[in-house]
Amino acid sequence: MSGFTPDWLALRERVDHVAINHAVRTACVRAFAGRESIRVVDLGCGTGSNLRSLAPDLPPNQHWTLVDNDPRLLGIARQRCRETKFGRAIETEFQLADLAKADWTSLLSGADLVTASALFDLVSAEFIEQFAAAVARQGAALYTVLSYDGIAAFLPEHSADAAMRKAFNHHQRRDKGLGPALGPYAPDALAATFERYGYVIRRGRSPWVLDNAQTALKNELVRGWAKAVRETGHVPEAVVDNWLSDRLSPATVAIIGHEDLLALPPGK
Repeated sequence: MSGFTPDWLALRERVDHVAINHAVRTACVRAFAGRESIRVVDLGCGTGSNLRSLAPDLPPNQHWTLVDNDPRLLGIARQRCRETKFGRAIETEFQLADLAKADWTSLLSGADLVTASALFDLVSAEFIEQFAAAVARQGAALYTVLSYDGIAAFLPEHSADAAMRKAFNHHQRRDKGLGPALGPYAPDALAATFERYGYVIRRGRSPWVLDNAQTALKNELVRGWAKAVRETGHVPEAVVDNWLSDRLSPATVAIIGHEDLLALPPGK
């Protein structure tokens, strides 16, 4: 699975937290309201952003298992989790694991809630099938945020925007280490798969809106888009160069679509 750098994760964390869909988040929190404790497994945890975002709203006693395939990111997560507890009694453990080879029964054992951020657009339909079956066997809920949905716009408009978006979305379907990636189709696949197990689904948009207040993140984003598009060969190099130069302008506003999803087991 392709990893993310600590610098990129640090740039996006505040924007991620602002973008999260509040209706979906509220439904997740309400599902566990009144409980004294909860066990959470966070997949592809990075530096622990999901814990920092969600822990303040969950029951007072929490056990988090943070899972990633990058030991450097797990080390940062471990350090940051020691620094902040949000007025909660939070126990944490950290697992270095390749989700492509995950023993789901072991990994999800005891979980009440499984969380992830910006993960499922990187995985295959087969991965989701196996994962959903394991979550359903456990009877856990799923709360995943910021799956890319294929909708992206840039302002002011550029003549190459549509071609760049189409090529980028094509690139998103490449194998990222977890099978041929679903990319923008991931939210629909998650919803349909969990519905087959009787889960109740709640979905909501969580777009990034990047302007001059997020210049560093915006510039890294458009550079990443240009790099991905070049790898497809679908857009002439000169067009990509022109688009990139234009999009690095301070005047650019980027709106990148994401979706959050909550899947609650029957009777929850």
